[in-house]
Amino acid sequence: MTWSKCKLLNIRRHLSAVSLFGILRKRAISYQLLLLTISLTLTGCGVYSFNGTNIDPAIRTFSIQTIQTTAPNAPAFLTQRFTEDLKDYFQRNTSLKLVPRDGDIQFDGSIVAYDYAPAAIQKVNNVDLAGSSRLTIQVKVRFVNSKDEKASFDQVFQSFGDFPSTQDVAAVNNDQTAVRKITSNVITDIFNKSVANW
Repeated sequence: MTWSKCKLLNIRRHLSAVSLFGILRKRAISYQLLLLTISLTLTGCGVYSFNGTNIDPAIRTFSIQTIQTTAPNAPAFLTQRFTEDLKDYFQRNTSLKLVPRDGDIQFDGSIVAYDYAPAAIQKVNNVDLAGSSRLTIQVKVRFVNSKDEKASFDQVFQSFGDFPSTQDVAAVNNDQTAVRKITSNVITDIFNKSVANW
């Protein structure tokens, strides 16, 4: 049986197409395996989410006792406001269920400092004057992770905000929004330390 040049050329083209299809198919399988490996790596050691939390799947609940105020200068609303904001932050950023006590992770503590100090000192006519006043808030937190005792901690978190030196201390104390900006930084730091492992 003799093959014409035309038939041989068609056979070669067919084999090349089959070979090319095989290579593409192998690459597609390789990419699928790569994606599967990446997804298993991300989910293999706990629950990872894109808001930065890395919470053990065994942890399903959290409890936050009222964060008391021991700082003598702190306004009366601060205890309740800080505690509720801390609860809200965890509810918004995790899927954990809030329970009254004995959660898988537990928080308690107190606001230990609420202090004003002069800041941005400037010399005016050879006299040192404060360009602003700085309010510093410190919160001592005890965190218990009942599933991993090594992750538990006892730590003081701190943040501050600057206000015009002409603004009265009482006016700042009565401005819940201004104080809340400072406490929100503390809450973010507590969250990051306890469940985001930062």
